[in-house]
Amino acid sequence: MGHWLHRNIVEPGKLPLLLALTAFVLTFLITRVVTRLIRAGKGPFGNVSSGGVHIHHVVPGVVLTVIGGFGAVASGRHGFGAGLCAVVFGMGAGLVLDEFALILHLDDVYWSEEGRKSVEVVVLTVALVGLVLAGFSPFGVNDVSQGEAQDRGGVISSVVVNFLFAILVLLKGKTRMAIFSVIVPLVGLIGLIRLARPGSPWARRFYARRPRARARAVLRAYRRDKRWSGPRRRFQDLIGGKPDPVRPVGR
Repeated sequence: MGHWLHRNIVEPGKLPLLLALTAFVLTFLITRVVTRLIRAGKGPFGNVSSGGVHIHHVVPGVVLTVIGGFGAVASGRHGFGAGLCAVVFGMGAGLVLDEFALILHLDDVYWSEEGRKSVEVVVLTVALVGLVLAGFSPFGVNDVSQGEAQDRGGVISSVVVNFLFAILVLLKGKTRMAIFSVIVPLVGLIGLIRLARPGSPWARRFYARRPRARARAVLRAYRRDKRWSGPRRRFQDLIGGKPDPVRPVGR
């Protein structure tokens, strides 16, 4: 394991990326735990305010991202400084993307249905960065034999094809399936074979003159949403917390 880590992560200069991804995931998970404790009124934590203004954690996240990003550019890919800046950047990115929905809507939607977009963006980011990290790039690795170079080339080709599958599935309006297809190629292949979701770019382009295909797409989307809405909501509540109930207007 140590030899593999040194050869495929440390030697090509991927250690800062691994440290940044680890810090990103841990920061996101810890932040979600803390915010849920604050929401429940448990533990020693509380909201941070200054002059009556609530300071969202995206603010220190932006500061850490800027410091870590510029520090990483200045320090290169090797050494203690590069690793430290990567950790700082990962922590900042975790805080920022945890409130991605707030930035998108310019409103405090953290505990609403719109706030779930933050969790989806974090999952997508982890999948994409993990894909880059797991790619056995021959660049930066010394003394690569011809057979090993071919194996690594095959892996890179598979990664590229897999990424293209994910893009096509995304065009079909299947965001979550596209995320998982980045990790599992078979998921992307299934997404390509099945009908696109109504209203997706793929459906608007290829189903415009195919009323039967449009009708089948609408029926399949309805049945799928009805079947998986419950389990998907419970999983989202487990990760991101249960959203606040929507109050009727005027009350």
